[in-house]
Order: sequence, then C-alpha cells, then structure tokens
Amino acid sequence: MKKLFLSAILFIPFFSPSVFAQSSALSPILTAYYQVKDALAADDAKAAATAAGGLLKAINGVDMTALQPKDHQAFMALQDKLAYDSRHMSESSDISHQREHFTSLSANLFKLAKQARLSDQPIYEDYCPMKKAYWLSSDETIKNPYFGSSMPTCGKVSTTLKPE
Repeated sequence: MKKLFLSAILFIPFFSPSVFAQSSALSPILTAYYQVKDALAADDAKAAATAAGGLLKAINGVDMTALQPKDHQAFMALQDKLAYDSRHMSESSDISHQREHFTSLSANLFKLAKQARLSDQPIYEDYCPMKKAYWLSSDETIKNPYFGSSMPTCGKVSTTLKPE
C-alpha cells in the first residue's frame, strides 16, 4: 500500500502541472475581453481602449508551451485576427469604431472558445437583434456592449459553452 501511494505521489507531478497550465493558459484573454465588453456596455470609450490594450497584451503574451496541441492550433489560427481588432480598439477613442471591431473580435473569440478551453466557468454567447451581432459574457445577465446605456438589456443568451 505504501508503494502504491508513493508511486501515485511521484506520478502526479508529471501530469498535473501541465493539465492545470493547459486549461488556464488562454484564460487571461477571456478575462481581458470581459473588461472590454464591460467598458463598452458602460459607454466608456477610454476604458474600452485601455482594456483593449490589456487584451492585446494578453493575446501576445500567451505561453504557447503551456497549451495543449488542440488549443495551440485553434489559438494560432485566430491570434492575428484577435490582435488586429484589439489593437484597433486600443488605438481609438471613438466608441462607434471600437464597437465595430468588437463585433469581429467577439465572433473570433467565440470560435476560439468552441475549440479551446478558455475558462472553468460557462461562457455565454449573447445576441443583440438590433445590431445583429453577438458578444460573450461570464453570466446570463444581459449588458449590451453595442448600445450601452441607451439599450442596456437588449439581447438574449444565444448559446452556453460549458467547460468539459
């Protein structure tokens, strides 16, 4: 019994750290994205630009060695698109321009979320029928980033991605 227990303790380090690192290596991207979404929902172009700068930093700072091959492949296919929209949003003080880029940013991040693990929590894809556009959220409460305070609850949860 002691040998079995000791073997298990010695065996765990070969798998556990990489499993934990792999499931969370892309999490900073989703966290930064949520900050962009919240700033747009609050009609705060300056905060959206700052948050988009943080998102760009998170995208460029992903530790590729910590990613599982499937996640690595999915991220590499979308990294430039995510960085492009984040960069444009961070360089703009025009909230309309930021929201235009947020549409494609959200679509590409949803593609990534369907293929790679971004969170240990559910990710909600919300839909705005007025804009005919989607965004991601960490909860089911609608906070519309496309119309902000003029229509804060316009939309509905379209899809829920649950962690595997």
